[in-house]
Amino acid sequence: MTDLVSRRRVPMTPGRVAVAAAFVVSIIYFFLPFWWIVVASTKTTSEMFTSHSLWFTDSFALFENLQRTFSYQGGIFFTWIGNTVLYSVTSALGATALATAAGYAFAKYRFRGKKIAFSVLLGAVMIPNTVLVLPTYMIMSSIGLVNTVWAVIIPGMLNPLGVYLIRIYGQDSVPNEVMESARIDGAGELRIFAGISLPMLRPAIATVLLFSLVASWNNFFLPLVMISDNSLYPLTVGLNNWRALATIDGSAGQDLYPMLITGSLLAVVPLIAAFLAMQRQWQSGLALGAVK
Repeated sequence: MTDLVSRRRVPMTPGRVAVAAAFVVSIIYFFLPFWWIVVASTKTTSEMFTSHSLWFTDSFALFENLQRTFSYQGGIFFTWIGNTVLYSVTSALGATALATAAGYAFAKYRFRGKKIAFSVLLGAVMIPNTVLVLPTYMIMSSIGLVNTVWAVIIPGMLNPLGVYLIRIYGQDSVPNEVMESARIDGAGELRIFAGISLPMLRPAIATVLLFSLVASWNNFFLPLVMISDNSLYPLTVGLNNWRALATIDGSAGQDLYPMLITGSLLAVVPLIAAFLAMQRQWQSGLALGAVK
C-alpha cells in the first residue's frame, strides 16, 4: 500500500512550487481587503484611526456600527438596499433573458446579416461601459426618464458579453439533431427553445445571470449620472455620498467612517451569498464549450 501511495504522489518540481506560491499570494492579495473591512467594521471611530492592526480589538463595536448605519439620516440605508436589489435583480433578469434569446439565435439560426451583426456585437464587448454613459444620458433625457429607476434598469439590460457567452456555449451544448427530431415530431420553435434548449443552456444562463447581477450591483458611474434624488440612490452612490460628507466635514466627519465601512461590508455580503448559492452552476458555465 505504501508503494502504491508513493507512486501516485506528484513530485514537487520548481515549477509546481512556483505555481503553488503564486496561488497562495493571489489568495492573500484578494482576501486581504475583505478581511480588513470585516475587522474595521468592528472598531470604534478612534480605534479606526489609531489601531492599524488586521485583528479585532477588545471593544468589538460591530453591533453599534450596524445600529448607527441603519439609523443614520432616517434609515436611508434601508432605502439604498432596496434600490440596489431592485436595480440589480431587474437588470440581471432582463439582461439574461435578452442575452439568452439573442445568443441562441446567433448559435442555431441562419439569417441575413448574421456575421455583420455578430461582428458589431463583438465590437460592443470591447467598448467600456463608462464611454456609453453620456450618450445613454442624452437618450434617457430626451424621453424623460432621467432621475427615475428606468434610467438605471434599462441600460443595465444590455449585455453584449452575455450574448457572446450564450452563443459560444449554445453551439455545442444544443445538438442540431435534437432540434431536427423535435421539428419532425411537430414541435414549434418556441417549444423547442423553452422545452429542450433552455435546460441544456442552464449553466451558461446561470453564468450570465451571475455576471449581470454583479455588474448591476456594483454599478456606480451610470446611477451617479442618471440619478440626483437621494432616495433613488443605490448602495454604491449612497456610500460615496457618505464618503463625500466625511471628507467635507473634516475631523467632525470621522464619525461617518465606521458607518461607511460597515455599509461597505453589508454591500458585499449579498454578492458572496449569490456566488456561493450559484457556485456549481457558474463554474460549469465558465467552461463554455472548452471541452470541445
